[in-house]
Amino acid sequence: MTSNTRVVVIGAGLAGVRLARRLGELGVPAVLVGDEEHTPYNRVLLAEVLAGRYAPEVIALPTPERLTRGRAVRIDRAEREVHFADGSVIAYDTLVLATGSNPVLPPLRGLFAPDRHELPDGVHAFRTMDDCLGLSEAVRQDSRAVVIGGGLLGVSAARALAERGAQVVLAQQGERLMERQLDPSASKLVLRHLKDLGVEVHIESRVRGVRCVGGAVRSVEMADGYALDADLVVLACGVHPRVGLAQDAGLAVHKGVIVDDELRTSDPHIRAIGDCAQHNGQVYGLAAPALEQAEVLAGLLARTAPAEGAAGYSGTRALTRLTLSSGNPLDLAAFGEHTPLPGDDVIQLTDATRGTYRKVVVRDDRLVGGVLVGELGTVGALARAWEGAEPLPTDGAPLLHLLTNDGGS
Repeated sequence: MTSNTRVVVIGAGLAGVRLARRLGELGVPAVLVGDEEHTPYNRVLLAEVLAGRYAPEVIALPTPERLTRGRAVRIDRAEREVHFADGSVIAYDTLVLATGSNPVLPPLRGLFAPDRHELPDGVHAFRTMDDCLGLSEAVRQDSRAVVIGGGLLGVSAARALAERGAQVVLAQQGERLMERQLDPSASKLVLRHLKDLGVEVHIESRVRGVRCVGGAVRSVEMADGYALDADLVVLACGVHPRVGLAQDAGLAVHKGVIVDDELRTSDPHIRAIGDCAQHNGQVYGLAAPALEQAEVLAGLLARTAPAEGAAGYSGTRALTRLTLSSGNPLDLAAFGEHTPLPGDDVIQLTDATRGTYRKVVVRDDRLVGGVLVGELGTVGALARAWEGAEPLPTDGAPLLHLLTNDGGS
């Protein structure tokens, strides 16, 4: 890649900012384009802003010099140009899509009026800084808030609203909280944590609709006919990759924008990273893979490795971690496979009094997964043992040592 090659990065989230900064350090000129008015920020920490622990500027990301604001509406692949909503056009030699993901808006009755495509007053998604600031402005002491969704995002939002003094009800359609990341025992500890904060949790409860008066939400209707009074409703039903721009341009898209080991799309001049990218059949939707993809792509674009046999992206062994520090702390981590198969060994330590739980699964003398809730001093050593996939000593004592001693987080 020559020094005057123009790289344009669409999306100023974690992945886009990391890529633009690394390219700048490697001497490759890059233009970063973001469609939010705010300074780029760490989306992972929005719950701490909502809880009042951090001011928005605290979670700001180091901003690359060449940051442009605009909403991309069309890619002209033939001319290698990106067209924006304000009529401006930016040419590229290499285009990188780091467009992230959008919140899932469930098909609830009453959520959208026939002639209106905006959420009713009091109903909020929880994905962007604007979402967070809107919620922060709306929440009051004793506000009646209903959070729909009991995954990582829903638990974070419910906890933050409770910290702000709201009366919070969390409705989870699944059989337990954070069922994608946690096993039943760990989910119970998270449930207890929320209840200790005063959050009312409804498990295996499906929301049917919202009732609005004068364009503002008044209650949430459950499938069993029960109604929850609500001043605020938070939609925390997951996210889906933001792929509209790629689809309209005719790129190969399945769940996300399909990329190869060089993070190249079906167009050799366009790459994709982060939440919008699908590599080897997987869309990660987590910070660690997004940052790793950005680092790998920066090296590939700067040609710091030889063109032939250059190091590519082979996937990320992602660890999910949630740390909410304000008030009554909540720390948890999950990685790999936490549900054992026949023949697997399981080592589990529980301290009900302290609300801590540690579990690892071993298969063929290798650590294949684990869940930790409470004190996370051992998570660093466990994650390194898992990521390395090296055989463990057969006497089991060193593994027990990893569970009971601080291996560095």
